[in-house]
Parts: sequence; structure tokens; C-alpha cells
Amino acid sequence: MKSMFDPLVVGALTAKNSIVRAATAESLADPSGRPTAELIGKYEELAAGGVGTIITGYAYVTQDGKPSEGALGIIGDSFADDYRKLVRVVHAYDARIVLQLVYGGSKSKVAADDPRVIAPATEASANGVPNVSILGASALENPKTRLVPTEATASDLAKLAQAFGAAAARAKGYGFDGVEIHAAHGYLISQFLSRRSNAREDEYGGSLRNRARFAVECVRAARTATGRDFPILVKVNSCDDYEDPAGAQGGLGEEESAQVCAWLVEAGASAIDVSGDWHAVGANGMTGEPFFADFGARLAGELDVPVVVTGGWRSADSIQAHLRDDGIAAVAMSRPFICEPNLVARWRSGDFEPSKCTGCGHCAKQAGIPCVFRQ
Repeated sequence: MKSMFDPLVVGALTAKNSIVRAATAESLADPSGRPTAELIGKYEELAAGGVGTIITGYAYVTQDGKPSEGALGIIGDSFADDYRKLVRVVHAYDARIVLQLVYGGSKSKVAADDPRVIAPATEASANGVPNVSILGASALENPKTRLVPTEATASDLAKLAQAFGAAAARAKGYGFDGVEIHAAHGYLISQFLSRRSNAREDEYGGSLRNRARFAVECVRAARTATGRDFPILVKVNSCDDYEDPAGAQGGLGEEESAQVCAWLVEAGASAIDVSGDWHAVGANGMTGEPFFADFGARLAGELDVPVVVTGGWRSADSIQAHLRDDGIAAVAMSRPFICEPNLVARWRSGDFEPSKCTGCGHCAKQAGIPCVFRQ
């Protein structure tokens, strides 16, 4: 029977346990996207705390795809030595590290002095936000940021897919144990999958197969660039809307998501990391755990690759039960590790009290993700 202390195997990656630190925006890279000593220290603390695999905060693959200040960048080789140092530090504790890759799209947080601003907010910009040079599935206003992106051309998308491939190859060359392509949470790839943000009428819009085309091309480019066995995880939403899992309101629904995941595996994905509309889960007062395990269990029964489930995990008993009964390969947590970086070591010692994290969310409001319980 599967235990959280059993190894996780994804392609060429073998981790010492089946607990993953989910990708978390620490906002600690320098303005150019370089890993800082403080950020490397955060990952060292996690590795020393016993987690088997760390998925980094997102790293943008092109300059115009930077999602937020403090994000990592992996555009060229200028930071090669810094990334290699990060990998060495994590490996020193027999932990594994996976670099998450992203293009932010219109969900990006853009300051007034951001170089992507091509015109300031004026009366001409009806929504009161600046015009920006950021690619999107369609030129539709993002409901969260109110940014209106430029609709990407087929040529733009081909270049972006190659950028994901080049970033994956760099990560492999720097010693990372794998990459994760971020196709969830409303960033660019996720926007292509949803009818709410994709109104295209070409080969990248309309049918589900067309809306999934860009995601598939990014995975295929990464696989071509890294070879057969290099681990490529893909993070996907189980559905876009907590209250609309069928996708009736235009977001990606669970049936569509399951089909997309099958296509991603055909394209070369080594594992699927299931997430979803976790902001809405919290806002609706869902306190049970985990959030997306039912969909993860479904995928585990349908796909021939490991399935990781992110979101809502707090207790060792729940983790053990779902690993044992659902066929999922691993669980991934974020905020519990912000509260207790040594959580896995504590559980390993026999202290199985649940995580001390209350899910208050204060950690997400400041760079460096400080926890009020660790002050």
C-alpha cells in the first residue's frame, strides 16, 4: 500500500518520499529574474525539512511573460551559475527540485513603470488601465487585472512554444530534476483552454482540441528539447470554477480537463499536477481536505502517468488515506510548508499532528511569504 514515505518516481526523477512542495510565488528573485541568496535559503530550509520534491515558484520563459515582480526568469544563460547553486543546495539534502515554467499573459501584475507599458492609462483606455505589450489568447479584458492583451498570432505561439522548450533544456542543463509547465490558474496556457478568455476562430480556438493545441505544442516542444526521459510535469485546473465544475459558464470543466490531460500525456507529459480554483474554494468556506482529490483519483485511473494532487492537504491521516485508496502518486502542499518548513521531518519522527497552517492567507500578501505563526 502506498505511503507518503514511499518514493515518488516520475520519469528519470526518483524522490525519497511522495510529498511535494507545490510551486509558490516567493517573490524573492532580483528585478532581472535572478535567484537571490534569500530565495536559495528558502529552498535550502525546505530541503532540510524533509520534503521529497520542491517545485519552484514560476519562472518566465520570455521577458514579456513576466507574471509579477520577484518572479524567476529563465530566458538566457546569464543566471546559469545561480541556478546550478540552487540545485546543488537542494540536492545536498537528498531532495529533488523541479523548475516551474510560465508565461503570465494578461493575469500579470504590471506596475506603471513596467517596460511592457506602451501607453499610460488615459481616457482612451476605457477601463482605466495602461495599454501593455503582453500576448493573450484573445484581446479580452482580464477580469482580475483589467489588462487587455494583444491576441497572439500563430507565429507568436510557435515562438512561445519554442521558448518553453528552450527553458526546459536550460533547466535540464543546470541540473534540475524536471520542469513543470504551468497550464493552470488563469495564466496564458490556461487562458487558451477556457472559452471565457479564448474567443478565437482559428486553429487555436473553438473546439476543445483547438483550445488545447497551444498547451500540447508547449509540452511537445519541451519534450523535443529535453529528450525522452526528462521529467515534464504539467499543472492543470481540474476545472476553472469551484461552483461550475461542468464548465457550463464557459470555463474549463472537469470532462474537458480530463481530455486535455490525456492529450498532454500523448504529447510527452511525464506527470499531471492537479489544481483548480482554490481561491474560490477558500472564499466559499470549504474546510475539508483535500480540494481536488476526487478529480485526481479519476485521472489516476485514466492516465498511464503519475498524478500529483495540489491543494487543501493538512493532515498526515488524510494524505495516507488518499495515497492508499485513490491511486494518486503524490500530494503537493504550499502554505503548510510556509508555516512549517520541517513538516515532513516532524511527521517522519512520529509526530503526526496536522499542519499548524490555518489557511489565513496572510503569507501571500508580502514578498518572502512570511507566516504570522513564525514571527
